[in-house]
Amino acid sequence: MGRGGTNGTGTGGIAGTGTGGNGGDGGVSGVCPDGSGLALGVASHADQGAMHMVACVPVSYTTNPPSSGSHYPSWAAFKTYAAPVPWGFLVHSLEHGAVVVVYNCPSGCPHEVATAQAWIDALPTDANCGARPRVVLAPDPSLDVRWAATAWTWTLRACIFDQAMFQQFFEDHYGRGPEGLPEVVCNSGSDQSATGWCP
Repeated sequence: MGRGGTNGTGTGGIAGTGTGGNGGDGGVSGVCPDGSGLALGVASHADQGAMHMVACVPVSYTTNPPSSGSHYPSWAAFKTYAAPVPWGFLVHSLEHGAVVVVYNCPSGCPHEVATAQAWIDALPTDANCGARPRVVLAPDPSLDVRWAATAWTWTLRACIFDQAMFQQFFEDHYGRGPEGLPEVVCNSGSDQSATGWCP
């Protein structure tokens, strides 16, 4: 699935140079591995709509990671995945107010992933749903920066998992998708990772 550049304006950016690795993660050294030339930090984007497409047909988005747009009829369950999840499912999760956190660490980054998981595990219960927050964590080999988070029409792009930065993004943008009916957004969604998301 192809994705072009962002069309929003960035704010609250972070420096484009990385730091040393985290606990043997093969971490970031020198310039942040961002092949897009796009700004790091938080950016807002135009709403690309929320049209439902047939599951697993090709979809494309104007931001990386995607922040809105056409998506599949079912949404990804709010959980952690060990393998990539097609964005057509994840964008539907965004429509339901989720925050999706993705990473691309070709050499592995288990320490950062563990830190991200601990942060997710410590988030408070969603008061509207009486359940764990609508957050997805997954690897994304199509990501052109090491770490990112996305919510409906907003993205955060970063060289490292900075807990304070991701926490602020969560506080600012969680639960703000266009689908607001509790009986819909509180539904846990589906996990097709065991059988394969798309045949």
